[in-house]
Amino acid sequence: MMLKSFWIALGLAVLAVPALAQQPLRIEITEGVVEPLPFAVPQFEAETAGSEQVAADIAQLVREDLSGTGLFRAIPASAFISGVDSFAAPVAYADWRAINAQALVTGAVAVNGNQLIVKFRLYDVFSGAELGDGLQFAGTVDGWRRMGHKVADAVYSRITGEQGYFDSRVVFVAESGPKDNRLKRLAIMDYDGQNVQYLTDSAAIVLAPRFSPTGDRVLYTSYETGFPRINVLDVASVGRQQLTTQQGEMAFSPRFSRDGRQVVYSLANGGNTDLFITDLATGTHTQLTSAPSIETAPSFSPDGSQIVFESDRSGTQQLYIMPVTGGEPRRISFGDGRYGSPVWSPRGDMIAFTKQNAGRFHIGVMRTDGSEERLLSASQLDESPTWSPNGRVIMFTRETLGADGGPSLYSVDITGRNLQQVPVAGFASDAAWGPLQP
Repeated sequence: MMLKSFWIALGLAVLAVPALAQQPLRIEITEGVVEPLPFAVPQFEAETAGSEQVAADIAQLVREDLSGTGLFRAIPASAFISGVDSFAAPVAYADWRAINAQALVTGAVAVNGNQLIVKFRLYDVFSGAELGDGLQFAGTVDGWRRMGHKVADAVYSRITGEQGYFDSRVVFVAESGPKDNRLKRLAIMDYDGQNVQYLTDSAAIVLAPRFSPTGDRVLYTSYETGFPRINVLDVASVGRQQLTTQQGEMAFSPRFSRDGRQVVYSLANGGNTDLFITDLATGTHTQLTSAPSIETAPSFSPDGSQIVFESDRSGTQQLYIMPVTGGEPRRISFGDGRYGSPVWSPRGDMIAFTKQNAGRFHIGVMRTDGSEERLLSASQLDESPTWSPNGRVIMFTRETLGADGGPSLYSVDITGRNLQQVPVAGFASDAAWGPLQP
């Protein structure tokens, strides 16, 4: 059966290439020590004149994507016994076994004007067979990075059994200027810090951007009126609408519902802060909580039936879960310290959070009943976790103190391994990871 799909935004298409039966090459991801799987990506074949550089760039991007997970180890080209001269040529499995390559990715690239075609195949070296169908992507030369990410996503998915996350974007707050007069504006980038584009100027303070489930809109809080107001921004047109609030009310900390039709947020009025939901189509507001405490940072469960949030109703900042229809919240955090900024995993099985205890800040995860709490980071200030589309990686903000200090973005696997800084030029904070691009 032919597999066919289209990426409308960049004109990318994917077609199946005939392959052999799938073999059981697999990384089993556990909480224990994982020995990275050695893989090889020889130079992709340049099928047309002038495609040599983009072929080299895409092959290198595939290596970087996979190696960056901490689950794979790229074998350097200097260790290769033989190369792959032709995409159609038989694989010399013995040569790749000799250097302990367990997976082999081959590819070919053709450029015709501004059109770019990329083909790839994945091989299980030790079983001597192709793993899944080869794929062909068609798009524009400008979209070569997306096609490289698509290849890496397919390889990652076939070997781990999980969805990939490389062809995704992150919205964040780009910061510049001195610490006592920091300018902030919304920006969007690829998951690896590349292709940064600005969505707003720095005329007003902006906070807490959040992607819609389809990645076409961004919620954020703006102080352009002097009071925090929630805006909905269309990523393609950069047009926006503002949630209606009354004079003197402050609205902040918004998130989309899973169907993108509603927004849950905090509303402060008369010294009290509660959770509300607004229907974007009708403008109808529904109050979810009514307590003399501060309720904020709400996040929907993947099925949309529940909300996790932070509250000081017990005397300290803790995490609670309640039905989206309202009702009595149940507390789920009981460890030492204060808990905040909870975010439900896209898989639905875990909640990420920020924890402050004994003068240190941590990013952590726990089950939805509060069990199996695990801290993934520790520093002077770690906050604002956000999940990758597949629920495998968490990105967060880490701020360095002092007059020259500022925020940077980091990522870490949910097992606590592979902590690394996201390479973004300048200061960056408040990231929100979007879905895989269509």
